[in-house]
Amino acid sequence: MKKEIKFSLVYRDMWQSSGKYVPRVDQLNKIAPVIVDMGCFDRIETNGGAFEQVNLLYGENPNTAVRQWTKPFNDAGIQTHMLERALNGIRMFPVPADVRRLMYKVKKAQGVDIARSFCGLNDHRNLELSIKYAKEAGMISQAALSITHSEVHSVAYYMGVVDKAVEYGADEICLKDMAGIGRPTTLGRLVKAIKDKHPHIVVQYHGHSGPGFSVASALEVARAGADYLDVAMEPLSWGMMHPDVITIREMLADDGFLVPEINMNAYMEARALTQSFIDDFLGYFIDPKNRYISSLLIGSGLPGGMMGSLMADLKGIHSVINATLKSQGQHELNEDELLVKLFDEVTYIWPKLGYPPLVTPFSQYVKNVALLNILQLTKGEERYSMIDNNTWDMILGKSGLLPGPLAPEITQLAKSLGKEFYTGVPQEAYPDVLDKFRKEMIENNWEFGDDEEELFEFAMHETQYREYKSGVAKTRFEEEIETAKSQSTENKPIAKMKEKQSPNRSSYSKEKVSANQAMTAFALYTLNQKADTPVEYSNPTNNVWNTIGFWRNVLKVSINYEKKDTELYYRKSKDGVYDIDIQGETLQAKVDYVGEGEVDVTLNGTKIFAAISLTADGKSKVLINGQEFIMLRNDLLIDTDASEEMESNQDSGSSHNLYSPIPGKVFKILVKEGDTVHKGDNVIVVDAMKMENNILAKRDSVVKKIHVTVNQMVSGNFLLVELEDIKS
Repeated sequence: MKKEIKFSLVYRDMWQSSGKYVPRVDQLNKIAPVIVDMGCFDRIETNGGAFEQVNLLYGENPNTAVRQWTKPFNDAGIQTHMLERALNGIRMFPVPADVRRLMYKVKKAQGVDIARSFCGLNDHRNLELSIKYAKEAGMISQAALSITHSEVHSVAYYMGVVDKAVEYGADEICLKDMAGIGRPTTLGRLVKAIKDKHPHIVVQYHGHSGPGFSVASALEVARAGADYLDVAMEPLSWGMMHPDVITIREMLADDGFLVPEINMNAYMEARALTQSFIDDFLGYFIDPKNRYISSLLIGSGLPGGMMGSLMADLKGIHSVINATLKSQGQHELNEDELLVKLFDEVTYIWPKLGYPPLVTPFSQYVKNVALLNILQLTKGEERYSMIDNNTWDMILGKSGLLPGPLAPEITQLAKSLGKEFYTGVPQEAYPDVLDKFRKEMIENNWEFGDDEEELFEFAMHETQYREYKSGVAKTRFEEEIETAKSQSTENKPIAKMKEKQSPNRSSYSKEKVSANQAMTAFALYTLNQKADTPVEYSNPTNNVWNTIGFWRNVLKVSINYEKKDTELYYRKSKDGVYDIDIQGETLQAKVDYVGEGEVDVTLNGTKIFAAISLTADGKSKVLINGQEFIMLRNDLLIDTDASEEMESNQDSGSSHNLYSPIPGKVFKILVKEGDTVHKGDNVIVVDAMKMENNILAKRDSVVKKIHVTVNQMVSGNFLLVELEDIKS
């Protein structure tokens, strides 16, 4: 008789790999007792990763969510575990040591038993403090190996990490096969090596289904001595998630393992509840492609969990690449052709970048370099001519040691740009910060919470915590859900309705309006356009923000008027009335009518009509009672035809002007008009694909004109900075 195999449910991960959100705490409280009743799980992953950020984005307290979510499992004797990213904690960038230490104390107090800690580079130095702090807090320390497949990622390589983790005091080892590309036989050999050398160590396997290896891998690691297998359940199993518990259970039972029975009545109830959460709102944010398995993922090694953002980024750059190809008289690529091209480029550059395991955030870095390489090569420029700052930190060693050597061309590029390689322990570069956050909480009269959990949340997720405390997050979430549901309704066939007639404007006020009133009318116009309005006047923020991966603060817009950026804050009530705050003035506004190029609004009881049209340079002319206002909403992307703009750019002969290579947001402008710049100087930074992308001067030039402002949204091939030759 073979050994007993236990199952761990990754219910949290099921959502985060499939969509933008996870169930709210009230929904989790409904399903927790049902999961307990299934009787087949010894463990459940309850929190970590983006779970707490997501709760903050709901406008809900993540500490309350973790305590309530873990309690039913604690009461039933089911172990709970969290996922954390070592140096990066439970966010996307490095965390000071004092915040990391507090995290374990807080999570243990909240009912979390096991800390699953992984370093995306498998640098054991980043794992050392995770193991130390978890043990110090009384948690079980599970050190996770970021699994990938390459010539350097051998069993011996991984055993080097295992040996150090055991030396530091880890209780368990997890094989975190985040992309599901670990080969079953190799994974089996790795588990056997761990068990042979460290028989007291518990081994858990976590493998996604994306490329199709996961079932075979589960069998191989079980045969080699693994103790726990991570599984999922319908309707979110398979695809880019984990295999379903039913399949894995039946396979192992047939192979002679001792496996728990599944209460199928409870399984079906859990399945129905999960579907109800999808129907409620979560389904609006799940990309259908994430439900499918694809063998194309094997070659690139990209994790299935990032496929949603990858496809969005791909769409954002697709039109730019095709515009370039069209201007050259070449064959334009369809989406599938570009996807294969991207996978091929990832396969090509991955070894040259030192074989970083393709897990968050390093999978994002490698994918971005590959995508920008394709764009630059299409334009006839060199590979690696656009690398963002975060990727450079990885290359230079600031995130940890890369598994393999950098290619000579990457090392040479770094030296030519004057970049220095970092050889110290990554954690030492980030000083403690808790005292600073304590001081601000006292000044704000904010509660520290049980076990200082609120202090921890503020220090770990500063931006999201501020928005949670202000109420901005909750309103934004409610508006986003309302928008998603209305869009879904608009996409369904409906009976044709009689066209609404513009109102009688004869009784409107003829008095002059202030700039604040004009900006308010313009903002409300852009916020209330319908899908059938001409594209240049539409509100494309939904696809734009999804494309570049930003969280858009729907309570604020930025308007440029008379060369000055003005922020307009708004809150919309259910009856359609807006409360507007602009430059110290408060206005109450209601949109009475909106049509193509026109809007009627009531501002503090006074009705006004505004006619809106585009100017030649892409700004908007707002005409009210004979007054003309020229303005631009910075965060609104005016979508132009990329191919026409590309042809126009070529005709101008200004090949050294700087254009945005991808849709994004202007993050920094590092020059002013009249400045002299040299080849390789960073002139402007465009925030896109979750990264800061530096736009460099192609040759020595003088800045003739800057065509954008900070925070302005731009399309691909948008003219950013006009340069001219240095006059002798």
